[in-house]
Amino acid sequence: MKDPAKVLIRPVTSEKSLNYIEKFNTLIFITDMSSTKNEIKYAVEKLFNVKVDRVRTLITSKGEKKAFVRLKPEFKASEVATKLGIL
Repeated sequence: MKDPAKVLIRPVTSEKSLNYIEKFNTLIFITDMSSTKNEIKYAVEKLFNVKVDRVRTLITSKGEKKAFVRLKPEFKASEVATKLGIL
């Protein structure tokens, strides 16, 4: 396993990402290209003290790996976003 701080590069702060936080309880991060879904899940759980429901990833046209991290219903993505300074 990689160091959790090295897996997540930065949170995505766009209008779309704010919609995901509110509607789907999902946080969006730009991650290290070589990170697996399991490593991303582990990193989010360790760094933010939450439980992750699932992780979806895609490679953007800029060549970055974007991860959509849905939290379990008992955790609020908006609380994590506030800690990160997104909201």
